[in-house]
Amino acid sequence: MSAPRPKFAPSATAVEPADDETDGRRRRSQDSRARIVAAMLELVHAGDVSPGAEQVAARAGVGLRTVFRHFSDMDSLYSEMSRVIEAEVRSVIDAPFAAEGWRERLVELVHRRAAVFEKIAPFKRASDIHRHQSRFLQAGHERLVMLSREILKRELPTEAARDQITFETLDLLLSFEAWSRLRRDQDLTPRRARDVLEQAVRKIIG
Repeated sequence: MSAPRPKFAPSATAVEPADDETDGRRRRSQDSRARIVAAMLELVHAGDVSPGAEQVAARAGVGLRTVFRHFSDMDSLYSEMSRVIEAEVRSVIDAPFAAEGWRERLVELVHRRAAVFEKIAPFKRASDIHRHQSRFLQAGHERLVMLSREILKRELPTEAARDQITFETLDLLLSFEAWSRLRRDQDLTPRRARDVLEQAVRKIIG
């Protein structure tokens, strides 16, 4: 965050118009950037996993040069998208659990991740397509995997967390990849996919 702007005495009238003009340009620039990011998110949410700069500019109602003025390449635009999505996911995943016992907390975790994965699915698929060429998307993917594993390990009792087969199986079942397979390749409804994962987790934890 930048330092607060100094306040000048009223007599410094010659400076005020320049300040107003600068503030106006800054606000317009911030507005354009926000519109570009929103346009990107809207296009991806609509199912376009690889929108081009021209599409983003048209959706945002700005010129193509404005897009590249704010984002020197599409990778930096994807990094902004990744940041927004990661913040949304973290706000849901980090919420305190309502269930008491660890088994019921794991079932609650299934429900939570089902809701989160369904919400971010278009963005995650777009991210997965492009992350081989984007260090921002790759880093975001690695953080999501690490965070998911940490939460699972935290909720499991020590003995279960140290059982590699149990831990890795649960980690797989609670992954976005498992959710995507059930939803897309097996064509299950969100409710049915969630039920499948819940029953699988219950069988493993007993």
